[in-house]
Formats: sequence, structure tokens, C-alpha cells
Amino acid sequence: MPRTLEPCKKRKAPSFQKLIAPLKKVLERITSLVSRGNRPLKMTFEDQLNALILFHLEDHTSGRELIQTLQEDEYAREHIAPEKGIEKSSFFEAVNSRGLEQLMGVLEGLEKEARGVLPKDHPELGDLVAIDGSLIDATFSMAWADYRKGVKKAKVHMGFNLNQGVPSRIFLTKGKEGERPFVGKIVAKGETAVIDRGYQGHKNFDAWQTEGIHFVCRIRADTQKEVIELCEVGGIIFYDAIVYAGTPGINRTEKPVRVVGYRVAGKEYWVATDRFDLTAEQIALAYKLRWNIEIFFGWWKRHLHVYHLIARTPYGVMVQMLAGLITYLLLAIYCHTEYAEKVSIRRVRELRIKIKNEAGMMNGTEEDPCETGRRQGASHAKT
Repeated sequence: MPRTLEPCKKRKAPSFQKLIAPLKKVLERITSLVSRGNRPLKMTFEDQLNALILFHLEDHTSGRELIQTLQEDEYAREHIAPEKGIEKSSFFEAVNSRGLEQLMGVLEGLEKEARGVLPKDHPELGDLVAIDGSLIDATFSMAWADYRKGVKKAKVHMGFNLNQGVPSRIFLTKGKEGERPFVGKIVAKGETAVIDRGYQGHKNFDAWQTEGIHFVCRIRADTQKEVIELCEVGGIIFYDAIVYAGTPGINRTEKPVRVVGYRVAGKEYWVATDRFDLTAEQIALAYKLRWNIEIFFGWWKRHLHVYHLIARTPYGVMVQMLAGLITYLLLAIYCHTEYAEKVSIRRVRELRIKIKNEAGMMNGTEEDPCETGRRQGASHAKT
């Protein structure tokens, strides 16, 4: 059932409104969040989403710190928190049991919005999606986050659009979960997975070609190669051939792949791909761009504090991860729209300061338009 937006919304600081503006159309298309029982929701989905965006945007490091802000900061209490206030129990109950389906819908819709707005850095390379996993330190009580004896870790498996610098699909597993199966879940037909040596699997190379998923995968230097055709080389490229990769009778590919070898700063790289349409130099560039997902993970952890967990259940951790990606996508669209730039901590800090300054002005001199409407309505009723 399509969402029905509340007719009267609390007015937020103009800069915060600009940040979340892309959500308006997205929210209209997702399924409404409704109470599962007889009790009405104490937090609407918009309340939950706005609170989680504030958590990541304002540099909070715990759920309790966020709750304190929503209860004690005048602007956050009046314009971000639920109309009747927020209770710690209600917030954590919502995070751990509600909104996951809606957040997935918001992420999907917002990613499409970002891909329609942000320019492509290398359109000639097609749709490149880097895939990688990142470990999250878990508490010992998180029994589901199995990693190794005495250590608990969860893992996010994520796709990252390299041409436009935005995250896409995400999956959450226990820390020791393998990464190869997630290529087919994250990369769509016609897209190119850009992946490191941990994803090398010759049966997968065959399967991906059958499914129409392209790949640029770094492989081990000692991978056996049966050459079908050699290509010309030069510059940084010292090897370019169409081959069967692997050991015959054991793990050799059934479909030919292209293997490119190149050297940068004295270091050799071997890459297998089914992108026969690109030059060897373009293959090398595509793999070089894979490093951008590592940069993203570092930025995400350091500046949005996504891995300061406010939940312990798989459901709640996934809610937090999705909210963090949504916040990043909103920042990516905002920075491009306002400054024609990529996301940077400088612009995020500027945005934080703007929101605080505008919040101070609103709390000092202006009245909530919803409150004005209610007051005027009451006055008319008396007359």
C-alpha cells in the first residue's frame, strides 16, 4: 500500500530540508509502516528515519547520546523527535524490530535518484560495481556474529558504484561468511563487478558469463593459463591474452577469459576479465578504481560513525547500516547540487554548522507552522 504522508509536517532547518528533500518522492512510493498490534506506533517511519539520519550526520557515537539530544536539544526535540517526545525504550524497540523493509525501499529509490543526478567519471567503462566486505566489531553477547573463538564480528557485503561514487546493495552476515556468493546478489546483468583476489573462482567466472554479469577480478600471479590468443602489449601492460584459466581437469574455466598483466610503481598486477571490448589500459584503470570502495569504507567508519553500534540484533544492525548508507547518499546528492562536488568532510562540517545556526534562529524567533495552524484553528472555532 502506498504511503500516505501526514498533511502537516514540522518545519526543519532549511539546510536540513535541502538535505532530505530527495526523500519526498521516494517515501511516497514505499509501503507504509503500520503497527503490528492494537497499540499505535509511538514513532512513525519518518520519525525513525529522521532520527537515524541525525545520528549519522551529527557525529553521535551511541544511541543513548542520540536519545539525549532528541530529548534535551530544543531544535531536535521540536523538529526531529516524534511530536509527543521520544522514549529510549520506544526508540530501541523501533530500531530492532521495525522499518527494515521501508529502509531497503528508501535505499533503492535514493540510489536510483543519485544515479540520475550524479555525473559519471568514466562513462566509457560502463557500469562498474566494486564489491567488498568489511568487518564490524561485535560484542560478545552478539552470538550470531560468529567469527572465531573468543572474537565476535559481523560483516557487511556491499556494492559501490565506481563511476558515480555511491553505495548500492548491502548484505549483513556473520564475520566468517564467505564473500564470493554475494557477487550475483549485488551485481545486476550488464554491470561489471570489480573485485580483488578473494573473489577468484574459475567456476564463478563461467557462471557470471552465463548470467551476463561482467567482471574485472585480480587473480594470483601463479594462476595457470592456457593461451588461446596473444595480444599486443606496451607501456605498463606486459601481458594481454585470451586464455583458459586454471588447471585442466581440476579448476580450469570452460569459457575463455582475458588476462591482463600490468606493472605500476614496480608492482605487478594480474587481472582476469570478460570485458573484451576494453583496451588493456582501460582494464587496468577499472581495477585501479576498485580502491574507491576502500576509501568509502574508511570515510564511512571515520566520519559517519556507522560502526558505533546502537543495536545488537541482526535486524537492528542492518537498520543502522541502511540508515548510514541513506545518509551518505543524501550527502552525495546535496554536495553535488549545492557545490558540484563530491562528498567531503569539509562540506559535511559546513552543513552541520548551518543546521545548528538555523536551528538557533528558528528556536529563538520563529514558530512551528503546524502549531500556528492549530492555534488559528482554535481561535476560529471559538468565534
